[in-house]
Amino acid sequence: MADGLKVVVIGGGSSYTPELIEGFIRFHHELPVRELWLVDIEAGLHKLEIVGNLAKRMVERSGLPIEIHLTTDRRLAIKDADYVSTQMRVGMLEARGRDESIPLKYGVIGQETTGPGGMMKALRTIPVLLDICRDIEELAPNAWLLNFTNPAGIVTEAIHRHSNVRSVGLCNSPIGLRKWLTNAYEVESERIYTEFVGLNHLHWVTRIDIDGEPKLPQLLGDTEGFSAKNVPSKGWDPAFLRSLGALPSYYLKYFYMTDEMLKEQQESFAREGNRAAVVKRVEEELFKLYSDPDLSEKPKQLEQRGGAFYSEAAVNLMRSLHNGTNDIQTLNVANNGIFDFLPKEASIEVNCVVTKTGPLPLPLTNVPTHVKGLIHAVKTYEQLTIEAAVTGDRGIALQAMVHHPLVPNVDIAVKLLGEMLEANRDYLPQFFPQG
Repeated sequence: MADGLKVVVIGGGSSYTPELIEGFIRFHHELPVRELWLVDIEAGLHKLEIVGNLAKRMVERSGLPIEIHLTTDRRLAIKDADYVSTQMRVGMLEARGRDESIPLKYGVIGQETTGPGGMMKALRTIPVLLDICRDIEELAPNAWLLNFTNPAGIVTEAIHRHSNVRSVGLCNSPIGLRKWLTNAYEVESERIYTEFVGLNHLHWVTRIDIDGEPKLPQLLGDTEGFSAKNVPSKGWDPAFLRSLGALPSYYLKYFYMTDEMLKEQQESFAREGNRAAVVKRVEEELFKLYSDPDLSEKPKQLEQRGGAFYSEAAVNLMRSLHNGTNDIQTLNVANNGIFDFLPKEASIEVNCVVTKTGPLPLPLTNVPTHVKGLIHAVKTYEQLTIEAAVTGDRGIALQAMVHHPLVPNVDIAVKLLGEMLEANRDYLPQFFPQG
């Protein structure tokens, strides 16, 4: 658009949307959004209207010339878009509940982006996102697709492999770590350099410099306080961290402290149901607040969801792509030789310089030998999952399940896969051909 940008949010009825609106308002001078299209499916229409009306009140209060459109017509929204952002949950929270609870019956971690639960989420999501990509290829071939839909790394790689859309995956964990460091050291973000090594929800921070001074060694002795709302906080063994020589993402607790995390999940499930049930309660409260016709700003309670800083990550990336700022952000991009032990199209989560033509991954200065095996194993599972999602091949799906490091053996993998595919039958037509 000549006189401003057209931005489309797919999954616009999400409880996170007010965060995004707040970001667009705050940075309008650098990111001149003129049309914002919030898209959802029929089943999400009620939420879309509530969130959309709050978005309109927020924009009205700001006095900015942003038009907000609410629609279930995805193609109408995508036509001539500059940016398309996806924040979808295929199967909604009910499917997430099954992703989290079924593995627990088999003594396996039940988590929505990691392990068998993450695999099911990927199998449901990839075909839908590739459909969206076909619309973008046809109707907005120059648009950037910013993918927030989890599991972000697998989904982004599926888009790179199976479409021509310009796409970047992003996650709020890296920005969360930087926020924590700015508070812990009381310095502005610009004075901190952090190096991320790994995959989405499987990264290690191998370098933290403040004003050029290395701070990682002292941090490895004290990481209390660094976790996220949606991942239980358990203390790391200090001797382990020092010898690891890196600060692991909190998702790595599922791999490094599997028994403890499983026990905690099972206790929590017995006490209050799965995390999806908790999120559902938080969301109901949020939508009640959003419905208040006098509310015209993002309510504080939104921070109880696990997606803090989500809008900041999205708006930062759009600003940088739009203005060609050449700043450094941690993103999910194609490997292209950064890790010599992974294929070039593998999606990795690393620092990138964001240029006007897209993010360029930066070479890594420190990839500890001892993390390579886990990166490789999880990437193998991810690539098999993408192939299974696209082909509907149960044999490949079984190999993906068996080769996930959190699944203990073939017997459990066979039973788990059978039950989880059946539970997701409505969202997995590729595995249940009609006939």
